[in-house]
Amino acid sequence: MTARLVEIFLPESAIGTLEGILAKHSRRFWRESVPGGMEKYTCLVQQRYTERLLDDLTAEFGNEPRFLAQVSELEAVIPPVLETPDTALPADPHLPPPTAIERFFSRDRISTSELYEDIEDSLRITPSFLFTVILSSIIAALGMRSGQVAVIIGAMVIAPLLGPSMGVALAATVGDARRGGKAALAMATGALLAVLSGMLVGSLFSIDLAEPELRNRALVQPADIALALACGAAGVLAMSRAASLSLVGVMIAVALVPPLAATGIFLGAGEWGMAGGAVFLFASNLVCLNVAGIVMFLIEGLPPKNWRITLGLLAAWTAILVVVALIAAGWLVLGIGNIAFITPAP
Repeated sequence: MTARLVEIFLPESAIGTLEGILAKHSRRFWRESVPGGMEKYTCLVQQRYTERLLDDLTAEFGNEPRFLAQVSELEAVIPPVLETPDTALPADPHLPPPTAIERFFSRDRISTSELYEDIEDSLRITPSFLFTVILSSIIAALGMRSGQVAVIIGAMVIAPLLGPSMGVALAATVGDARRGGKAALAMATGALLAVLSGMLVGSLFSIDLAEPELRNRALVQPADIALALACGAAGVLAMSRAASLSLVGVMIAVALVPPLAATGIFLGAGEWGMAGGAVFLFASNLVCLNVAGIVMFLIEGLPPKNWRITLGLLAAWTAILVVVALIAAGWLVLGIGNIAFITPAP
């Protein structure tokens, strides 16, 4: 469904300004009085115009303590709210006109506010988040120990670190330092817990370091970088359309927890070279997710607060990606991966 139901609560004195805003963004709206001298407006908005409506409401009423706006997804509307050239609203004169690519990709994207809400829970360091990281790491470590691919996939589906990674990309795109800090802290905390959980498994159980599912986490090839870039772009597309089921495929394809769990196992065994390879795999996946995420968010028309900051962060992530790719290519050419990171020390 390509429409949203927006409910707005405001004091009666503000209804003149509000109706002027709604006339610009909504084709249908209704008014009703609620207790406390408040008015409630309910309107149907095409999905692609939800963000513009919320931006105008925030700019006009953001300092009004009794202002409230809530957005709901609709399953069906009769007659339907169609997105056609005839229903297109005039472009915002204060913004540059969207490119053809932006119009194409943003026509079914949820609003930035909805993206924030969807990702906010995964940025909080709560007991649930901590236990999820620990359990997924233990599952991944035990799966790699026994070579059970299905168990490793189960740990990938849990994917507690995918949300913070996407949060870093979203914060970098829009220039939100506060949210970026929360995402980075959640990522660092989760990564440390995952490594410690892997070390715990390695200390409690005997592990064959030559197990293919384990040693594969200590090697990065250029194809792995291409895979992570594609998965980062696909993840943003799925998230920006609230397609949670599509994210499962991304979680399985590019994993963050298994390399960290493998790092812990290798550290516990004193295999510093293999631990370095596993950390490098995690870092390469994280860098690729962020580069692809920022690029895709920009293509979809997310509005940066400061283009200089956003492009600077993208350039920094891209420079790191180039270094990672060169190292991976060098390992492949020189055969270092086959020697130092796969063969355990005697």
